Amino acid sequence: MANIGKTSKVIIVTGASSGMGKEGALRLLKEGHIVYGAARNTDKMKDIVAAGGHALALDVTSESAIRDAVAKVLTAQGRIDVLWNNAGYSVAGAVEDVAMDDARRQFEVNLFGVAEVTRAVLPQMRAQKSGTIINTTSVGGKVFTPLNAWYHASKFALEGWSDCLRLEVAPFNINVVVLEPGGIKTEFGSVMYKPMLDRSKGGAYEAFTSKIVASYEAYYGPGNKSLSPPSVISEAVVGIVASKKPRTRYAVGYMARTALWLRALLSDRMFERLIMSQY
Repeated sequence: MANIGKTSKVIIVTGASSGMGKEGALRLLKEGHIVYGAARNTDKMKDIVAAGGHALALDVTSESAIRDAVAKVLTAQGRIDVLWNNAGYSVAGAVEDVAMDDARRQFEVNLFGVAEVTRAVLPQMRAQKSGTIINTTSVGGKVFTPLNAWYHASKFALEGWSDCLRLEVAPFNINVVVLEPGGIKTEFGSVMYKPMLDRSKGGAYEAFTSKIVASYEAYYGPGNKSLSPPSVISEAVVGIVASKKPRTRYAVGYMARTALWLRALLSDRMFERLIMSQY
């Protein structure tokens, strides 16, 4: 059970049913915080409940579900100190191969869903004159790779949206932090493979897609020991939550800072050659 004390904060973590979100929620519970994991499938958050946390059924694309989830937290706790917007996924494939409905869904979850949840908690944070909002973007919100245009577009957008929000809510003593994971050992990459291949089948990008998928399989596979464990994200979030004035950005995980440094250093053409040399 969580050791709840005077310094405990009420925290909502979206995308808490797996990967970085689940690991982070469990780590925050160990720190003694009051944690509400939020995801569409509450069955996948049983370990969070067993550890002393709470599970919220939440589809970030449903305005009514968001209102209900936030109301439950406020009824039980009376405040919300931290919102970690971690829900997100990738629609991968060539721009021509990805249906526009799938592209729109990418933005509904990765950008507009973040906006809806944030808008729902802001009135309470303004009233209490404190709060921290953590938005998981990605190193992919600053750099680019082939066959990920819609994912990168959503994360580039979330980076800019977060910066604008930070300026708006600063007078209310609300922090907005961008969390930029690098290579993290999760199921994130593996869930992309089959949809990518299905989208490209029989089309102009089939051979290229097969080549990229083979590269992803090697990168996210068990043979790659370079990827960082999700715990590096958890540790960063623990530090952000504890800080009265956290940094605006945290690049965490395998190659995160290196990739951002190279993007800033190299010209577009040089960076493109570097990226394509990896496939």
